[in-house]
Amino acid sequence: MSTPAPDIRPDAVDHLTRAQAAADLAAVREQWGDLLSAIGEPPRRAEWMPYERRGFLDQLAADDRVDDQAPAVGRLPLTIREHPAPLNLAALDVALAVEADVFEMCDAVAERVQLPARDPHGRWTLGGDPSNPRLWHLPTYRDAGPATIASVGSRLHGLHWATVWLEGRALDDDQDDRALFARTPVVLADRIAAVARAARRRVEGVLGREARTVTLDEPCPFCKAGRIVVHNGGGDPRAAVATCSTGLSCPAPVTTERGRRAWRGPALVGLVAALEAGRSVPAA
Repeated sequence: MSTPAPDIRPDAVDHLTRAQAAADLAAVREQWGDLLSAIGEPPRRAEWMPYERRGFLDQLAADDRVDDQAPAVGRLPLTIREHPAPLNLAALDVALAVEADVFEMCDAVAERVQLPARDPHGRWTLGGDPSNPRLWHLPTYRDAGPATIASVGSRLHGLHWATVWLEGRALDDDQDDRALFARTPVVLADRIAAVARAARRRVEGVLGREARTVTLDEPCPFCKAGRIVVHNGGGDPRAAVATCSTGLSCPAPVTTERGRRAWRGPALVGLVAALEAGRSVPAA
């Protein structure tokens, strides 16, 4: 006789799905600036360090200056720009595909849950006030042979705003939204979660931020014998750690973890510098 499956409440599963959708959308939003920047840079070979500017490690080394650590996304244009000769076609393809998927999901959600009303001119529109910035405005088209776009609607604001709006509809927990939106049904929340999960995987994949463990070819630059094993932290430099297999006898000027010298955070700067210095020394 088989053991019955544990009783998991459907509302608990729905809550977790919506929370994960919000987390995935936030991850896409936070990495969008790096993805757009990557379009103009040559593809990088597989490296132990995820696709992070080495300058970010310098920021980690100066952690006391919190005000100087504004994320790169705040300093980059957040819309896809035309590149006469993009250097990283894979990054461009991912950016275009993710943007299209998220925009289409926003359109579908707005058509389903945004409450219809008449605008000041008596025309039907989605939402009580067409000028309300909390609404999602769908593209409009004019008939000129094949349908020609007349207005891109809320897509004009780019993917960053689209993920913020879609996150709100996934969580659906703001009572003030009841005047503008019907509740997002479970089936639609599942679709949002699927789009968000796929978008995050594509962005992190092309940026080389998927979690992985790498053993470097070079020996430890401090003991000259141990192997450096790096856990890249799944793209989060603060979670990345490198260890030397030699153990406590390795003279590296870092702390130990589980009997091995370990580099984390600012200490990774020293490891990167030591490795690069070793590469620059000509062979005897």
